Amino acid sequence: MMLTEDDKKTYKAIILLNELVNGDHKFQTVSNGDDKILEPLFVELMSKGYVQTSGINYVITAKGTEVFDNFMQRYTEYLKVYDVFSFVDLEKGEFAFSRYFDFDTDDAWDNFKQDQRFDDLRIAVAQFKKVNPAEIVFMSFINENRFDTSATGWQMDLVSSNTWSEIEEIVKTAIQSSDLALDALTDMIKQGSELMISLLEEEAKQKKEDEQQGGGTEETQVYETVEYYEPYYDPWYVSPIWLVPLILW
Repeated sequence: MMLTEDDKKTYKAIILLNELVNGDHKFQTVSNGDDKILEPLFVELMSKGYVQTSGINYVITAKGTEVFDNFMQRYTEYLKVYDVFSFVDLEKGEFAFSRYFDFDTDDAWDNFKQDQRFDDLRIAVAQFKKVNPAEIVFMSFINENRFDTSATGWQMDLVSSNTWSEIEEIVKTAIQSSDLALDALTDMIKQGSELMISLLEEEAKQKKEDEQQGGGTEETQVYETVEYYEPYYDPWYVSPIWLVPLILW
């Protein structure tokens, strides 16, 4: 699958919007140094109403915040819905995530899931659900901190073709939905969805216990609750948030 130019601009914009919302970096309207290469994208974002100027700096607008919030909802769903399919033993029909709470350390969990018997089915599942598989890979890059805005020269990495070519290659070489029998893939998605719900239930249980021990409560977004994901018991279900473009260019 080839990324469209609009796809690339959208993903670059998400990284910049995230930096405006959560980062410490100030992007000035008269750019200098490494930021200068980002100026054309900021100009376009401003023309579309996603950013505006405040003094000498760019700041996010309400419209831009809405876009970023929509992306974060998708990203949360990616972590809940799709990540469970990242390590699957197709021969045995086993999911690495079924053992997730068996490990006391991140290193032990990482060592377990790197077993060569596990295959990555996220692209196949995304194709089955008619979700852009390139966006799934983009989100996996974010989860792996591949867009490290604290690193020197990250701006050039963002605008160069290398990252986007790598995403296209990953999509191209991954297990495709067409590589698997429809009934087998459907059954695997059902199993993964059931596992996802059980993981969410255990996560909610542990979180509640931690809150009780700490004597406090933490507000939870609707799209982070177990109930929100129950429609995914249907393997064909896709949340409406995935069906509209994040940014209209």
